[in-house]
Amino acid sequence: MIGTLVNTLAAVVGGLLGSLLKKGIPERFADLVQKGLALCVLYIGVKGSLVGTNTLVTILSLVLGAILGELLNIDGGIQRLGAWAQGKLSRSGSRLGEGFVTASLLFCVGSMAVVGSLQSGLTGNHETIFTKSLLDFVSAIILASSLGLGVCLSGAFVLVYQGAIVLLARWAAPILSDYTVAEMSCAGSLLIVALGLNMLGVTKLKVGNLLPAMFLPIILCLFMK
Repeated sequence: MIGTLVNTLAAVVGGLLGSLLKKGIPERFADLVQKGLALCVLYIGVKGSLVGTNTLVTILSLVLGAILGELLNIDGGIQRLGAWAQGKLSRSGSRLGEGFVTASLLFCVGSMAVVGSLQSGLTGNHETIFTKSLLDFVSAIILASSLGLGVCLSGAFVLVYQGAIVLLARWAAPILSDYTVAEMSCAGSLLIVALGLNMLGVTKLKVGNLLPAMFLPIILCLFMK
């Protein structure tokens, strides 16, 4: 849970620092920092993808995962969930509530939160979550400088949401072989690469629709070794 706790702390501290700023953060500084962190995301994704040993499992996972995710339109569902939650809260006219929901959606409704938490629970590798924590820290400062202390409250949502995924992964880990976990981590790391490319503006991949690819090795590895 250390990765989740660090991420929670990053959201809270970033929100506190941002709320102390009255004029916000200059866009050029925020953009440069975000691009630098995107390169770190790419590095972690590339390095993590090397743990896989069966290229065929990875290819099939991504191809079949993309088809399944597109049929289910997972990315669209995530976007609709965010729009619904934002719309519900915006009606209240509460700046505190707006900050909470905006930050919570930004920090949790995304592939990096899911993949990073699964990696943290399955393998004990917190690299992705630590990188996400840095991203969330910077984002929290920027958001809180305009939306106020409500951003800090998103830390509670991060703790519950990501913590639940980590605990679920830990529960499942004992029944998964090391071979299967490695292939799941490989597929998940490639999704991290896709996220990094999106952050740099190189691509506009619907990474949410690729999420099934991380779970398909559980089935594929039963037939391929």
